[in-house]
Amino acid sequence: MIIVKATDMKNKLGHYLQVALVEPVVVEKTNRQVAVLMSMKEYERLTKIEDAYWGEKARAAEAEGYLSEAEAKEFIEDSLSVKA
Repeated sequence: MIIVKATDMKNKLGHYLQVALVEPVVVEKTNRQVAVLMSMKEYERLTKIEDAYWGEKARAAEAEGYLSEAEAKEFIEDSLSVKA
């Protein structure tokens, strides 16, 4: 992973697009890391991992069952510390 200033990124975008095919490029602006340029292949890989994670969480939640309307209302009221 390399770190570049935003101005350098702007001036040498073509170069950093090529670098991003091999490794992520972190963009700094005002001494803060604000963005990452990465290859589409890496982005798709990370997206698949995230989708699989959330899909598994959804399957696990579904297996546990659903709250009834009364249970959901009670949960929300308790979470807000408000009783209707």
